[in-house]
Amino acid sequence: MFVHEQNRRAMPGAQGGWDRLEKDCGAWINLLSRKVKRRLNATLQGVDITFIQSQVIFYILNHWQEAPVFQRDIEQVFSLSRSTATGILQQLEEKGLLRRESVESDARLKSLVPTGRAAQLDAEVRACLRQTEEVLTRGLSGGQVQLFKETLAAMAQNLDDAEAENAR
Repeated sequence: MFVHEQNRRAMPGAQGGWDRLEKDCGAWINLLSRKVKRRLNATLQGVDITFIQSQVIFYILNHWQEAPVFQRDIEQVFSLSRSTATGILQQLEEKGLLRRESVESDARLKSLVPTGRAAQLDAEVRACLRQTEEVLTRGLSGGQVQLFKETLAAMAQNLDDAEAENAR
């Protein structure tokens, strides 16, 4: 039995809905995204951080020493609106995981700097992410996982290209 057949039986009223899913990559990606976020948010609850907050902190931890990281960088990297990025960053500040520091060249700009607490949480968050990745890829070969990643990267590029074309 194929995985999608198991899922079809598990979903109420699935006949109509899952026929569409068998043909629609976007619907499958959306379904998987919701499930992964739900699992990660549940797993990360013990460290009092959400999945998107963990991604933002991870990005800041890995880039702030090379060059200043600003809110606009977070907006671009994670495709977030200004208001969404503001909310996430405010929550991270309230939790003591990051602070904003004025930039010498322009006091209006505030660089995002992780705190020591963020660095301490990093190992716990990485363990949660690894655990979820193991569950997600269970039963798949390395080749299947690699092909999946390459396919998703190509699809993301297709969407970026289409967005750029529409902007012209």
